[in-house]
This record gives sequence, structure tokens and C-alpha cells, in this order.
Amino acid sequence: MIRRIRTLLFSTLYPSSARPVHGIFVETRLRELLRSGEVETKVVAPVPWFWSTDARWGDYAAMARTPTREQRNGVDVLHPRYPLIPKVGMTTAPLVLALAAAPALRRLQREGFDFDLIDAHYYYPDGVAAALLASWFGKPFTVTARGTDLNLIPNYALPRAMTRWAAGRANASIGVCAALVDVLRGWDIDPARLHVMRNGVDLVRFSPLPQPQMRAELKLGGAPLLLSVGHLIERKGHHVAIDAMPAILAQRPGARLVIVGEGEERGRLQAQVASLGLGQQVHLAGAVPNEQMSRWYSAADALILASSREGWANVLLEAMACGTPVVATRIWGTPEVVTAESGGLLVDRRDGPSLAAVVLALAAAMPDRARVRSYAEGFSWAQTTQAQLNLFRRLLPADEGLCRA
Repeated sequence: MIRRIRTLLFSTLYPSSARPVHGIFVETRLRELLRSGEVETKVVAPVPWFWSTDARWGDYAAMARTPTREQRNGVDVLHPRYPLIPKVGMTTAPLVLALAAAPALRRLQREGFDFDLIDAHYYYPDGVAAALLASWFGKPFTVTARGTDLNLIPNYALPRAMTRWAAGRANASIGVCAALVDVLRGWDIDPARLHVMRNGVDLVRFSPLPQPQMRAELKLGGAPLLLSVGHLIERKGHHVAIDAMPAILAQRPGARLVIVGEGEERGRLQAQVASLGLGQQVHLAGAVPNEQMSRWYSAADALILASSREGWANVLLEAMACGTPVVATRIWGTPEVVTAESGGLLVDRRDGPSLAAVVLALAAAMPDRARVRSYAEGFSWAQTTQAQLNLFRRLLPADEGLCRA
């Protein structure tokens, strides 16, 4: 009987019942991989320890409410706790993370799940911790780089050194865009161990819905109706989208901006909206479950993504799969997604006036929504899934590799 490849997905970026959208992009790729029927996976997704589940502590309380083990979409997920040590947490995180996760890996082995390889996501600290775990358990491992783990964290000397060490030991490094793999190539990592595996988009979950109906159901209006989606943190650029609104409104008085997401910047964004007198034109809608986002994308005329750093932003393809064109800053992997064929436009400067000018240019010549959807259809998950399967098979012991599906 042919045995499926057994992978252990290891990452702090993975959803839970308490934080259902945290790391949703990692779960999505795994879900698509499991559809192949050729892989069996357990997930170890460590969570920082926190002492209180009281809602006033926000995301920290959600971490505390995370179960130690749960079934999520048919996948067994373990959430061991690890301490975040003040002041030195960034440099000690890989070791602390690995020590906290090791008992969970041993538990899975005792239960009969002797995994073939570790499939880690996010290079620091997760990938470094995975390198330690792989050494301790005698397993091959891969690491997928996703954005700030290679375009920001290596600016710090010790994390950079540890990341380079892990990349040198990894059996394979995967980048969700070519720009991230270029960083690893610049570190003289063996090119044979470097792979670009872009994120795809779920073309069933994200498909066009009738725009008038979605606007009516969500009680949204605007000409144009603009959407900015992501955690309310500085690097997502919601404040830049707000800064662009006065110039947009000067030419398009009916324009409206809806911001979907939750996070630490909510108070600052609300104050910014008030200071610019945009209370009627900008709406902070809060968090929306991923499975409901197609309604919001379909209602909008355009998606704005004014990020300062992105690896491969899933919201871009999600919006386009719903027929909604995008305006995004020209950073890292974004130009690999937003091409001339997509119908979207790129912004060269990350500021309100520059963003406004490009949004107005798009509004003056809106692409056909069917054309935008057609472009997104070229980004199914099939190619990435097959690339993962091929890679994982190559990492199996030679005496087992030919007997696997």
C-alpha cells in the first residue's frame, strides 16, 4: 500500500479558533496541498503564553484563549505555549520556540505520526527554530519566506546571522515571490535549494458576486467605492489611503473608502479621519472573516494596498478574483502580481497625493471586471501544489521516495 508523505507544518503563523484569520495564508496553502490526497499533515503552531483571557487585553487575550490542541478544517493542530521574554525576546525567540515545540513533536511521534519532514513558514524566528528541531529530530526541513522575515528582520544583526545560518542548513528555501528568493541568492545559498512558489487564490471562495446586491446587503455606497484590507498596522498603509481621500474627493465627491481589518492602529486611524473631516467618507468596518471577503471585494470598485513591505499580498489576487482592480505600492513581490494585464496600477511613491493620482487615473478608465477575473484565473493553486509535492518527494530517503504517491 502506497503511503502518503507525512509533513509537519511548523509556524507561529497559523489560525486557531481564537484567532481565525491569523496566518490564514499559511492554512490556505496547506488546505490546497491536502486536496492532492498525497500528503498527511499535522500542524504545530506555537502561541505566546499570556496570563489572562480577559477581552480587555485584546490579541493577547485571544492568544490565551487558544486551545492547546484542536481540529481545524480536518487538520490536527497543536498550540504549545512559549514565553516572550522582555527586551531580549527577539534574539532568544528561535531557541525558546524550539524548546517549547519539541515536546509537541515528540508527542506526535509517540502517537504514531513519525513525520518525514518539517515544513516551516516564516524565516525568523520560525525557520531558525525549525532548523534546530530538524537537527534534534534528524529530519529534513524546508522554510517558506513570506515577506518581513527577509525584507525587514535581517536589518538586525543577530537575527540576520541566525537567519543566514538556518538558510544555509535548510534542505530547501521557498519564496512566495522572486524578490524574496533574490535575498537568499545574495547570501550565496545553493541555487539548487532555492524555489519560487507563489501563492495562488481560491477561485471558488473568491468569485464575482453582483455588485449592486453586495452594496445593498453591506449598506455600502460610493462612486468610486474604495476598499483597503489588512491588519490595522502602519505597514499596511491604511493611513496613506486616508491621506489620499481629500484629493480624490476634490475630483470625485462621491468617493468613499472602507477599511476592513482590526489592530493596534484603530485609534490613530479614527483620529486621522476626524482631523481631516472625513467622518462621512471613510468607514472602519472592523475584521471580516476570510470566507466573507468576496462580498466586500465584489461591492468595491477598487482595492487599495498602500503597504510599505509585502512578500506576496493575498488580498491582491483575492480582489482580482472577484473582478475588482487594484492600486498598490510598487514594493517587493507586488509588481509580480499587479501587471499591465491585471488591469491594476502601481504607485511609485507611498504618500497620499501619489496614491490619489493613481486612484483617479484608474477611476477614469476602469478595466472590465470580467477581464480582471480572467487574469486572476491564471493564479490557481495547482502549480504551487505540484511544486511542493515534487520537492517533498525529493527530500524523502532514497529507499522510500519511489514508493510514495
